[in-house]
Amino acid sequence: MKIIDVRTAEATPNPHGVHTCRVYDTENAQAVHILLKPGECLKKHITPVDVFFYVLEGKGVVEIGDEREAVGADTLIESPARIPHRWFNESDSDLRVLVVKVPRPTEQTRVL
Repeated sequence: MKIIDVRTAEATPNPHGVHTCRVYDTENAQAVHILLKPGECLKKHITPVDVFFYVLEGKGVVEIGDEREAVGADTLIESPARIPHRWFNESDSDLRVLVVKVPRPTEQTRVL
């Protein structure tokens, strides 16, 4: 058994300059915890596999392709492979999102 406390886990380096932590990484899938502080956002990027986001805490804005939607805790959002997407925290509290990539990517995510 492996247990990870995402609040104290070591950050995973990323091109977005925000706190991320790879919490699950197997041959079949990958999961990343993202913490966006108030005013932070991800750069627009393309993931080579399907992704789903689960909002753990807070409120944020997700942009996928030409769609933009405000979402809150306990919301699941699907994002198809190779569609540009990004997250914004326009609130005054933390936004925590679990990102699950299935299948595990064999190509790198591309920042636009």
